[in-house]
Amino acid sequence: MRSRLARTLSLFVGFAAAATSALAQAPGGPPPKVTVAKPVVREIVEKDQYTGRFDPVEFVEVRARVTGYLEKINFMDGQTVKKGDVLFVIDRRPYKAALEQAQAALSSAKARQNFSVTDLERAQTLSRSGNISEQVTDQRRQASLTAQADVDSAQAALDNAQLNFNFTEVKSPIDGRISQRLVTEGNIVITDQTMLTTIVSLDPIYFSFTVDEKSFLKYQSSLGIGMGQTQRGKGVPILIALSGEAKPTRKGTLDFVDNRVDTATGTVLLRATVENADKFIKPGLFGIVSMPATKPAQGVLLPDEAVAANQDKRIVYVLGPDDVIQQRDVKLGPKVDGYRVIQDGLKGDEQVVVNGLTRVRPGVKVAPETTELPPSKT
Repeated sequence: MRSRLARTLSLFVGFAAAATSALAQAPGGPPPKVTVAKPVVREIVEKDQYTGRFDPVEFVEVRARVTGYLEKINFMDGQTVKKGDVLFVIDRRPYKAALEQAQAALSSAKARQNFSVTDLERAQTLSRSGNISEQVTDQRRQASLTAQADVDSAQAALDNAQLNFNFTEVKSPIDGRISQRLVTEGNIVITDQTMLTTIVSLDPIYFSFTVDEKSFLKYQSSLGIGMGQTQRGKGVPILIALSGEAKPTRKGTLDFVDNRVDTATGTVLLRATVENADKFIKPGLFGIVSMPATKPAQGVLLPDEAVAANQDKRIVYVLGPDDVIQQRDVKLGPKVDGYRVIQDGLKGDEQVVVNGLTRVRPGVKVAPETTELPPSKT
């Protein structure tokens, strides 16, 4: 049974091969019709793609800077805030009392200092006429200096009380979007410990991704990244597609390259700054970045349908003399504007079969129909 099945399969394969050969060029029949065109030759920039994540340019954990009961919250969860907006108010009464006490202490110290200055001037006058001893004059000078130090100390205490009083109003340190409140009114908050909320900036926004060591060396040679271009204001332009987008919609500038290779992963961190005027992009989102891999250069482009496979090779069929098909081994590059870059194997002036590949093989005479490929397929 197995032997009979094997013979049947062998006969079927032989019949299929014969049929294919007959389709390619039937003996005595007309040559098969194919469509040929010259490759698109124009200046291109090859691009590579990487997955990365958006990060905020500024991120702040808003914490209480004085201890007290939370009295008021002045924002809605998730709203946009401006730098200087009052977000939280901590009970101000204890700090107002401390401020007034510090002001009174400063006034008292200044009064003593004024009296000590007058007393010293009086002693110096009496000392010149010999009506007071030098020792008494020195004592009053010392008292004046001490009074001045007391004024300075009282002024510092007042400044500290004023600072604590100001800290009872928790203000936004940046422009951005605020998160949800983490503490509600009536709770006690502790200095530098209680986190009240977080704020992130949205425009512009960072996009961070990593590239392997081999690719980084290529970019460093061809584009100069990592060679101080950020300091010279020559960031590399990039495009980013968000999740679910077929084409990149966001423009950015590659302006940071990390100063070392991560030895654990063999990758280098790169970062781009992206415009986000509509605030659509949120920190934490993923995206796919398309970045230049080479400098602008003349490229040979073909549609993917014109490329065939022969085991592990990629080939194209070229129209030779007397309309006889020739096979060319090619090296493929990335896609640009819907076309495949042919990095090696074609010069660009050949007539390549772009339709009807199943009807040809090397050495077959064909009836070519010439067409012209558009500059861009997309």
